[in-house]
Amino acid sequence: MARLIDETGGAGRTAPSGDGFQSARGEGSLGASHRSVAVSEGGTLFRRFLAFLGPGYLVAVGYMDPGNWATSLAGGSEFGYTLLFAVLLSSVMAIVLQALCARLAVATGRDLAQACRDSYSRPVSFVLWALAELAIIATDLAEVIGTAIALKLLFGLPLEWGVLVTALDVFVILWLQSRGFRRVEAFVATMILVIALCFVGQMILAQPAIGAVMEGFLPSASIVTDQRQLYLALGILGATVMPHNLYLHTGIVHTRAFGRDEASKREAATFATLDSTLALGLALLVNASILILAAAAFHASGHGTVGDLEEAHALLAPLLGSTLAPILFAVALLASGLSSTVTATLAGQIVMEGFLRLRLSLVVRRLVTRGLAIVPAAGIIILYGESSANDLLVFSQVVLSLQLPFAVIPLVMMSGSRAKMGSLRAPVWLLALAGAIATLIVVLNAKLVIDFLGGGLGA
Repeated sequence: MARLIDETGGAGRTAPSGDGFQSARGEGSLGASHRSVAVSEGGTLFRRFLAFLGPGYLVAVGYMDPGNWATSLAGGSEFGYTLLFAVLLSSVMAIVLQALCARLAVATGRDLAQACRDSYSRPVSFVLWALAELAIIATDLAEVIGTAIALKLLFGLPLEWGVLVTALDVFVILWLQSRGFRRVEAFVATMILVIALCFVGQMILAQPAIGAVMEGFLPSASIVTDQRQLYLALGILGATVMPHNLYLHTGIVHTRAFGRDEASKREAATFATLDSTLALGLALLVNASILILAAAAFHASGHGTVGDLEEAHALLAPLLGSTLAPILFAVALLASGLSSTVTATLAGQIVMEGFLRLRLSLVVRRLVTRGLAIVPAAGIIILYGESSANDLLVFSQVVLSLQLPFAVIPLVMMSGSRAKMGSLRAPVWLLALAGAIATLIVVLNAKLVIDFLGGGLGA
């Protein structure tokens, strides 16, 4: 039984956790979007699956946001195809963790923020909320910088102005949500398609060595022993397995009005997991393509480290012999920034409502979150110049990696709880795999901190 606290801080009613129990306000995640997408009880299996198709792509876009670009470009240009294994490993980890998210959401009727609030004391919940908000700000920082760089590459807009222009995306998000949650999903899916097509074009132009690419997906000891490789590998991990996506997925699964009986919930968990797995498979291809492009275009030609997005854009045309390549690069970057900003806003809404039961208007929520990203981004760029933008991108991804344990560990623990999950408790093999992933994240992050404090990491 979970003891709920009402809005004024007094003791509220006692209610069973799980089985779709709503918050004290009588609403679920994302307010009006909660259970707004109908799920047919009849029809073919494929038709019922189509009703669940969509949330996985909102999750996937967070795995190919502008933060991925800086880390993957730096990794590919400096170490060739070696860090493709880090991309593959982080994608597999993401698939496992998002599968737990789908199962937790369906089984308990709660998103991860609500479940943490129900399970932990107020001080612990507050710390978890603060860390989740920090992760969302780090995510937004990457999106602000990436979108601003794309605007500069396409339209020549100065980076400082581009950072400020990104605040206007709040109106895009408001319009999309006013048209229904399916429109939000359609917008994000379209942006993912644009990104994928742009990278297909660039891969054709780059013509990477297939044998070397396949070898790059195999593990290499240097990823752990070389501190610079470890730093970039953790950056890739932070850019791929993102803390806010765990909260996001557990919230947006509730946009589906699936049945509350045991059979319907089992089917919903299966379909939601399949949806996210397919979407994350596409994200793996996109993320790998970024690193492969950097390895084929920059490392193979001896240019060394090219982590700067603008430098990469400028070098693509002469190296690949086509003026189309840099245009595709900039368009994909803009699509990445625009789509990932939608999911960061939704995650922020879920985190704030779930932990604090505080509901802000989308305008206020978006402007506050984006302001916390815009102010430091603009300030650092003005003080240190545009060359600092790339360092901020990579650093934001490492910050995300350091926040991961504080979202992953509660997720794994709750997924293994029979009291919370009932018959939908995750199987032992899945819990063991997720536990190994959580342990690996903690160990690698500990090594990163030790190396950083010892001054052994190059930025």
